[in-house]
Amino acid sequence: MRLDLHGHLEPPPYTAAVARALGPAPVPPWTVEEQLEMMARYAIAATVVSLPPPGVFLGDGAQARELARATNEFYAALLRQHPRRYAALAALPLPDVEAALAELAYALDVLGLDGVALFTQVGGRYLGDELFEPLWAELNRREAYVFVHPTLPPYPNPLPSLPIWLQEFPFETTRAIAHLLYSGALHRYPRIRFQFAHLGGAAPFLAHRLASLVERAPASLNLAERVPEGPLAYLARLYYDTALSNHAPGLAAALEVAPLERLVFGTDWPYAALPAGPDPAPGLDYLGPARAQVESAHARALVPRLFEVNP
Repeated sequence: MRLDLHGHLEPPPYTAAVARALGPAPVPPWTVEEQLEMMARYAIAATVVSLPPPGVFLGDGAQARELARATNEFYAALLRQHPRRYAALAALPLPDVEAALAELAYALDVLGLDGVALFTQVGGRYLGDELFEPLWAELNRREAYVFVHPTLPPYPNPLPSLPIWLQEFPFETTRAIAHLLYSGALHRYPRIRFQFAHLGGAAPFLAHRLASLVERAPASLNLAERVPEGPLAYLARLYYDTALSNHAPGLAAALEVAPLERLVFGTDWPYAALPAGPDPAPGLDYLGPARAQVESAHARALVPRLFEVNP
């Protein structure tokens, strides 16, 4: 059973709002039907969907609340219609933490969504910001599944001749991981089940450089107290999906940082250009016989419901 833990699907109100704010998305509109056709073509039993960037906050808090509710209702309807084919991650109207906590309760307790999707920063605040402490505490209490996806950075593209997703998206994920690590959030909230997109951006390759900060920073910063088990121990507990990273160099780096069971399969459809043949990720053959576990069994820790409805 091949499970895709990194897919995107959005309701029309979100598409329209983003187009008004930023211009049309860089991919043509897609539908549930098109996604199901893609899944059939690649023998994907089920997909975990969330919003693509930039997320529901486009500068207006009231609009963010409306878009989050519309998105979560859209996902709830999708799960009712296709309970075996989909899992869905809730949108939260950050940076308004109070509103996000209310929407979290509604999305998980009333709508029955499978977890939440967050972006690397919102309103210029990265995820380790102390503003988000109440949200992390609640997610930790719930032992929630939290998918972290990169979004537009809070600064202009430094290389405007190249698309911003090419380099800045992986770097945004790396920044978010480093911020969560050295804010102490990964230590304080160990029960959150974090999945980071695209094999964690550049974090696996830079893991030892990131970890060296404990030794190199001034003692007055007390960084060691925020990562008392050592930085690499926290990185090893995260989950990393293979979307847009189904190749030997990325997989080799990730496996040096995290055990095999922390890798899960993802396509990033419709943003990824998938192969013409029946195999959605030939590069995963690098894993040998363990490939099957990455594409299926490892997902149980994040979305157990899909295993209950797909015995």
